[in-house]
Amino acid sequence: MSKIAKSEKPKAVRLTFKSLVGSIQTVHEDLAAHAGRAVNISLTLRNWLIGCYIAEYELHGADRARYGEKLLHELAQQLGRLNISNCSRRQLYRYVRFYRLYPAIVGTLSPQFRTMLPASTAVARKVGTVSAQSRIRPAELIQSLAYSHLELIVDLDDDASRAFYETECLQGHWSVRELKRQIASLYFERSGLSRDQKKLAALARRGAEKAPLRLDIRDPYVFEFLGLKPREVMGESHLEDQLLDKLQEFLLELGHGFCFEARQKRILIGDSYGFVDLVFYHRILKCHVLLDLKLEEFSHENIGQLNTYVTWYRKHMMTKGDNLPVGILLCARKDHTLVEYALAGMDNRLFVSKYQLHLPKPEQLRRKLERALQEEQP
Repeated sequence: MSKIAKSEKPKAVRLTFKSLVGSIQTVHEDLAAHAGRAVNISLTLRNWLIGCYIAEYELHGADRARYGEKLLHELAQQLGRLNISNCSRRQLYRYVRFYRLYPAIVGTLSPQFRTMLPASTAVARKVGTVSAQSRIRPAELIQSLAYSHLELIVDLDDDASRAFYETECLQGHWSVRELKRQIASLYFERSGLSRDQKKLAALARRGAEKAPLRLDIRDPYVFEFLGLKPREVMGESHLEDQLLDKLQEFLLELGHGFCFEARQKRILIGDSYGFVDLVFYHRILKCHVLLDLKLEEFSHENIGQLNTYVTWYRKHMMTKGDNLPVGILLCARKDHTLVEYALAGMDNRLFVSKYQLHLPKPEQLRRKLERALQEEQP
């Protein structure tokens, strides 16, 4: 009997090299996804708890009358001195609104997070649906959407529109940029007026930009939260990194005065971050030159974004003796490339001509980008 049992014992399966690679890849992807979700959830709960504390202070704070309407302004200044990220006056207002619109998030708090609740709060009794309109469970909301998604939804004015975009965003797996685009296109309002809502929804989802399957740490809110540097997390892709390396080297080799200054330069415009791929200072023209690379076809949104960066540099980075900054936009998709210049509102023809004399010609940049793309083809 024992011999039969022994003979029927399953044999251990030995790993092949292929299965070894596959197993490591699975472990890496699964745990990276888990880490991404954990970081995003922690950031979301951090902002919700900040809102909770402020709301409770407004109701029960011992010295709240001393600050009155200046509370958020004073609080933002004090938190700024402590280097606590993303706590501007406007952001603090959003955190309070987030807390008040989504009190049921308290039901998702682990015992560890519950100990962080203000002692005076009655929030523990507010466990239920997210809102009267929402059909999404709080746990699903914070596990599936980044805080950047939720912030856009919180900014909406009524329960119905928030519930609509919650559902559409989850079902369509929208990226943050796609959610912003759909809100700007008045998708909710158009849906309400449409005679064929299913057809409209199908059209909206057909070309929608989807978020990655796992939430990652590339969101500016997240890397501020983790204390990471922009360059550590903002590289768009291996291909883009390789192209930027070659374009950076190419411009420095021109020998016409380009001095490298920054890569993935982060700038804060209002409450939103922008990232300029490459920044140079031109010692002959005495100006900043901003270069932005897009692995897509040209759009007016691209040149508008670059012009915003150029305008920001003109306002915040120019010093005495500097000339106006200039932007260079490079768009590439398959065999089509395009170079556009953003000249920051320059209206002096002689001045523009001087820029054109010392900057690389569009055709020169286009050829360089096309050769770089060909070299990077697998």
